[in-house]
Amino acid sequence: MNRFVAFAAAALAASICISSACTAAEREPIRFTLGADRGGQSIHASFHSSNGRGRENDWSTGFHPSDLAGLDMAAFHGAGNQPLRFALVREAGRMDCSGSGGGFHAAGGCAFSADPGFMQFLQSRGVARPTNEQAFGLMALNVRRELIDAIAAARYPRPTIDNLMALSALGIDERYIAGMAEAGYRPQSLDALVQFKALDITPQWIGGFVRIGYGGLPADQLMQLKALDITPDYIAGFDRVGYRHLPVDKLVQLKALDITPDFVRSVAGPGGQMPDVATLMQWKTAGRRR
Repeated sequence: MNRFVAFAAAALAASICISSACTAAEREPIRFTLGADRGGQSIHASFHSSNGRGRENDWSTGFHPSDLAGLDMAAFHGAGNQPLRFALVREAGRMDCSGSGGGFHAAGGCAFSADPGFMQFLQSRGVARPTNEQAFGLMALNVRRELIDAIAAARYPRPTIDNLMALSALGIDERYIAGMAEAGYRPQSLDALVQFKALDITPQWIGGFVRIGYGGLPADQLMQLKALDITPDYIAGFDRVGYRHLPVDKLVQLKALDITPDFVRSVAGPGGQMPDVATLMQWKTAGRRR
């Protein structure tokens, strides 16, 4: 179970890098297309680059119109083929784009430039200076100073560029990191934090287990509970039928066999003696019914 979860999280982080254009170089030509529904409330943008040596990279995402600074929305919505310009400006860098469009569609080219101040900030925090390719990935994934400050404040190991991109791709920010600490839990590595977020383990979710007496669980046990969708209500149900504070490994075994408190009641009967967990599993696999 633990190895599977770790492998799945690592595979997810790797796919994030590919789909989010982590490898677009500064001087490679970047082509863009924009599209929107007739309401124009959101804009879907696709960016494509090629280095001319067989390596191509794509990045697609949605934006609010205000994210694309300088975009003439009247021309974008209007009829005909109008010249258009816009800029995507983020802490790690910016893209300046120009082209033409109308009727809720546009196409053209962009130039990327890394932000010198942000690159210097990374170096001042002991993070290696990114390559042009990595700088584009940092901009595309909107890596911000606040994330780097939160990592340092929580005393995690110094992040790599890949760490920062994986964390940002999963939406891990300073609030998530601080919330995990307030819940009394801090994974031992940034890779573990990525695995937690990939499984949607949140401070609120951990808090539910703390309230029923399951605080301070190791990372692998939390991931097992989440992977099998074991909830505080599921555990409380066993408490009510007489199985007090079952250890996590027993809960995992029960849930894997779809053994519920209702099943226990059905095989024990009214006033019946509660069998031990091993017996419950034997009865379940044998298909016992009362």
